Amino acid sequence: MQPVYACLPATKLTDPMRKSEVSRATLETRITVDIGLDGTGVANLATGIGFLDHMLDQVARHGLIDLAIKAEGDLHIDAHHTVEDVGITLGQAFAKALGDKKGIRRYGHAYVPLDEALSRVVIDLSGRPGLEYHVEFTRAMIGEFDVDLFREFFQGFVNHAGVTLHIDNLRGINAHHQAETVFKAFGRALRMALEADPRLGDQMPSTKGTL
Repeated sequence: MQPVYACLPATKLTDPMRKSEVSRATLETRITVDIGLDGTGVANLATGIGFLDHMLDQVARHGLIDLAIKAEGDLHIDAHHTVEDVGITLGQAFAKALGDKKGIRRYGHAYVPLDEALSRVVIDLSGRPGLEYHVEFTRAMIGEFDVDLFREFFQGFVNHAGVTLHIDNLRGINAHHQAETVFKAFGRALRMALEADPRLGDQMPSTKGTL
């Protein structure tokens, strides 16, 4: 897969296209993530795990983030290493693209329903990794996907993106709906946090002067 963007250094909010490319290779996986934070929601996804691609597409579409991910992993064992390492690499690319964080809203939140399911995601682009994950799926598998791996994905992301993330599924009966509301809300919360705050200008959204 050809990357959507060239590899560029971290950029400020004043640059209309904050973007980056990161590759990560281990004995278990080989992953490339190409991300544009000021995009239109275009996704080119090939992780080898169909349901993960479906969820990442929600993040791109609802976050208005352009996202290209190519992953090759040891799926003959199971999906654990690939899902976790996609989260890690996505977090690294996100942090690189975000730059110095001047002028951003910093905080984002979203409630998203899908039929009977409802999820809430709250994010702080704090520079500090932290995950509160409260999702009790009604079944252990969605097709061939082990729902336990969603926590591993988000833990990998927050550890390497340097964000504080609270995820709560408030209700739901259909596990597919539960997962989809979580990822849609994640995309919408990211979109809010990444936006320019017109009253802030190029100031840092922190009393410490850094994030």
